[in-house]
Amino acid sequence: MSNSNQQQEQINIELDEKIAEGIYSNLAIINHSSSEFVLDFVSIMPGIPKAKVKARIVLTPQHAKRLLKAIGENIHRFEVAHGEIKDTEQPPIPLNFGPAGQA
Repeated sequence: MSNSNQQQEQINIELDEKIAEGIYSNLAIINHSSSEFVLDFVSIMPGIPKAKVKARIVLTPQHAKRLLKAIGENIHRFEVAHGEIKDTEQPPIPLNFGPAGQA
């Protein structure tokens, strides 16, 4: 591949401070139609019966499949470096955390 082709394929991606902070999420809700996937990221806190969607990402089906593949590859590399990620059983939605102080 020539040098000019490599330069044309590079994308300059900017990351502003607010986005760089990230958003914590411990629940993802995924819906889809024939033309898009919608990923809602939620942060649920123990003892609080209401939660807000913190971020929504809308993807084409093709991008959703690429994301699935990319996440799978990254999980594999993580587990090779750090050991298997243990999958704990999650309670069904809606969640009921019970008394405060329990997780």
